[in-house]
Amino acid sequence: MNSNLNKLQPYPFQRLRDLFSGITPNTAYKPVNLSIGEPKHDTPALIKQALIDNLSGLATYPTTAGVPELRLAIANWATRRYGIPLLNAEKEIAPVNGSREALFAFAQAVINTKKIDNPIVICPNPFYQIYEGAAFLAGAEPYFLNTLPENQHAMDFESVPVEILNRTQLVYVCSPGNPSGKVMSLDQWKKIFDLSDLYGFVIAADECYSEIYFDEAIKPLGALEASQKLGRDYSRLVVFSSLSKRSNVPGMRSGFVAGDAKIIEQFLFYRTYHGCAMSPSVQSASIAAWNDEAHVVENRRLYAEKFKAITPMLKNTLDVEMPDAAFYLWAKTDMPDTEAAIRLYRDFNVTVLPGSFLAREAHGVNPGKHFIRLALVASLDECIEAANRIKNLM
Repeated sequence: MNSNLNKLQPYPFQRLRDLFSGITPNTAYKPVNLSIGEPKHDTPALIKQALIDNLSGLATYPTTAGVPELRLAIANWATRRYGIPLLNAEKEIAPVNGSREALFAFAQAVINTKKIDNPIVICPNPFYQIYEGAAFLAGAEPYFLNTLPENQHAMDFESVPVEILNRTQLVYVCSPGNPSGKVMSLDQWKKIFDLSDLYGFVIAADECYSEIYFDEAIKPLGALEASQKLGRDYSRLVVFSSLSKRSNVPGMRSGFVAGDAKIIEQFLFYRTYHGCAMSPSVQSASIAAWNDEAHVVENRRLYAEKFKAITPMLKNTLDVEMPDAAFYLWAKTDMPDTEAAIRLYRDFNVTVLPGSFLAREAHGVNPGKHFIRLALVASLDECIEAANRIKNLM
C-alpha cells in the first residue's frame, strides 16, 4: 500500500464518533445535530424535475469535459454573479463531481516531486481536511497557517519563511472560510497573487460557501472577481465551486473548476484517466440549477433568519459573532472544546464539532482548541432549541 496513507488522520466525524463512544445522550431531549455541514433545506423542485426529465442520460457514457451547455451555463452564472468578462466555456471551465473530489484530485495533478524534493502545500488552519490528505497523497508536505481571532482569522502569508515559499507548489485558500465564515478582502487577494507571481505556486480557491451570505447587497468577493479588479489574468489561479450548499443538492455531487486555461487543460487530461465524468442526467439538472437564482435567494433568506435569531441568543454565553458568510458559527468556549461537545451530547442531545478536530498543532498551538463549530443547517425551531440548551450548559 502507499506509505503516505499512514500519514492520514481519522476524519473529524470519525473522531467525533470515537469521542462519543459509550456515551448515551439524554433521551429527554430530541436530538439536534449541528456537527456536519450538510444542507437540510429542501432541494428545489425545478432541479429534481430536470433530473427526472433527463434520466435517459443514464444510458450514455459522459465526457470528462461535460456538455457545452453546462459549461456555458456556468460561464454565464459567473458573469452574472461576479461581473467578470464571460469565461471561455471550452478552455477555462470544467465540471466536477462536487468540489471535494476536485480539491483532492487537483493536488495530484499539480504537485511535481521531480521538480523539487519535499514540495509544500500551504493550507489554512483550521481547515477542510481534504487539503491535508491531498497534500500527503500527492507526496507533498502541508504547511499550516493558523487563522486566529487576533488576525481576523486571515492567513498570514507574511509569517511564511522564504525557504518554505521556495518549496511551495500549491496554496489552498477557503473564502468564505470554513469554519470562521470570513471573506478575503481585495488587499488579501493582492498579497497572495503577488506571492504566486513571485514564487510560481498555484492557488486553489475553495469557494463552496460563496452563495450563503446574509445581505443581498453585499456579496462575498470571489477570486476570479478579485483577479479582474486587480487588472490581473487568471494565471496559476483555479476556483472550485459547487451546487451542494447553493442549491441544497449535496447528493447530486455537482460543481465546477474555473480559471487558468493551461491548468484546466492539464487537469482535464488527468481526469480522463481519473474516471470521474459527471452523469449526463446530473449535468442536465445542474444546468437548471445554475440558470436559476430565485431558489438561491430563498435559501439565503432561510439561513439569514436562523443566524439573526441564534447569534444574539448565544452572544452572552459564548464568544461568537455573526460570520461574513457560510452557515457556521465558530464559537469560543471557556471549557475544553471536547468537554463541551461531550456534555452537550450527553446532557442535552445536541451534537457539535470540537474545533480542535478541524485543526492541527502548528507553530505551538492548535487554533481550534476551545472552539466549537455549529452548523446551522437544521430548521429554525431546532436551531433555537439547540441554542437554548447550549445556554443552559454554558
